[in-house]
Amino acid sequence: MTAHTTFVHLTDLHISDPTVTDDHLYSDTSKTLAAILADVKRVVPTPSFVVASGDLTNRGDVGSYEELKRIMAEADLGIPVLYALGNHDKRDGFYKAMTDRTDELKAPYDHAAVIDGIHIIVLDSSHPFKIGGSFEASQFTWLEGELANHPALPKLLVMHHAPALDPNPDLEWEALAIADTERLRTLVEGHNVIGILSGHIHFDRVSNWYGIPVIIGVGQHAATDVLYLNEGIRMLSGASFAVGTLRSSGLTVSFVPQPSERRELHSFTFAMMGELIKRYEEQAALAAAE
Repeated sequence: MTAHTTFVHLTDLHISDPTVTDDHLYSDTSKTLAAILADVKRVVPTPSFVVASGDLTNRGDVGSYEELKRIMAEADLGIPVLYALGNHDKRDGFYKAMTDRTDELKAPYDHAAVIDGIHIIVLDSSHPFKIGGSFEASQFTWLEGELANHPALPKLLVMHHAPALDPNPDLEWEALAIADTERLRTLVEGHNVIGILSGHIHFDRVSNWYGIPVIIGVGQHAATDVLYLNEGIRMLSGASFAVGTLRSSGLTVSFVPQPSERRELHSFTFAMMGELIKRYEEQAALAAAE
């Protein structure tokens, strides 16, 4: 590992096809991402890589991923960009637009890379028709094998849904499933995991999860009003990205907020959230029956 390795964390890009009306898009995410990528190019020293931890698009359609490709190409960062998938993403849309993959379009998108002395492990925590995250059994097998690779290198995990911070089933919608969280904890024990980068909840949050820093960012779509969380979800205008630096002393993450008046974009109660989860579960049941 070099003395310092710098990287950028993006999340919840929620890019949408500009030719299609999207009633669930609350801000101009294409414009926001372009502005943030311009800021990324100003980071000194030049980052070694960028990770985007899921909800790359708002609907998961090919047109939205094509818009993401356009924005990234115009930015011309000149450094690797590693993508994770979130609950707004769809695997088949991602594979068709963003990769050369033509088969197994429903398979999880798990991958890893070693860049400037960091072993980056990217996990697909998306679950079709589910707001919260989970892993398939094959993903744990893959992760166990990947953790054994490059044993001398520090490991950085990237996944859209952060591990559950406590076993509260009412909060599984915002995190990785509790059972999967416990299995993940067992697998990473004894490995030099320097941090987990996640998104999904749309606010900056840093947690110490059994000794591992878990960093969540606001993202590029909208900002959750943390002071409203006792009543429901209130989305405000706002966006940010994060700059990470790995030193010999450990991981440092600095948040870079974008200018915002923090006006309300959308709000709903937890009762409405319950109805949304119910609809997702019904869609999942129908899909499983087909």
